[in-house]
Amino acid sequence: MVKLNRIYTKTGDGGTTGLASGVRVPKDDPRVETYGTVDEANAAVGLAITTAGADGPDADPVRKEVVAILRSIQHDLFDCGADLATPVESSETPGSRLRILPSQTERLEHLIDEYNDPLSPLTSFVLPGGTPFAAGLHLARTIVRRAERLVATLRRTDPDTTNAETLRYLNRLSDLLFVLARIANDRGAGDVLWIPGSNRPR
Repeated sequence: MVKLNRIYTKTGDGGTTGLASGVRVPKDDPRVETYGTVDEANAAVGLAITTAGADGPDADPVRKEVVAILRSIQHDLFDCGADLATPVESSETPGSRLRILPSQTERLEHLIDEYNDPLSPLTSFVLPGGTPFAAGLHLARTIVRRAERLVATLRRTDPDTTNAETLRYLNRLSDLLFVLARIANDRGAGDVLWIPGSNRPR
């Protein structure tokens, strides 16, 4: 159980912070940067939810479904941050630490398939934007991509202490957020496609 009864502790005033294991590292340590970016992504998902217009009896039921998915993803992102903040130990037994599991990644894959199936195939890349809800999801997607790149660096530089499933989870999440952004753009009808070289002289 998490218990927070003090908001400031002054323990970080010297430029260090504590990992979940208790080890203190610089605040700009790559691992701290990584789980901090996951936290940023979570905040962006929360902001997108506020633009969904999914409250009230007349709200679009599909948007309500999407918001429910996003709220569940916020819990996963906290799991992911906790995972990354706790370096894997060689003596660790399965289930003894909170880790992202393959089942969480697989759930995202099922959602991608479910929501992408009715959408029209794309003939170009989609410009980030459209409705405020879609724009928020695109912003969250790009932050998740940044978190994914940072996890890839951790996996390359410190593979034994970084759960590989966090990388797979974030990869699928960015794909899901792209699909849900299309749903938020009137099921893809409001997507604006990239026209390569559109502003170059003819």
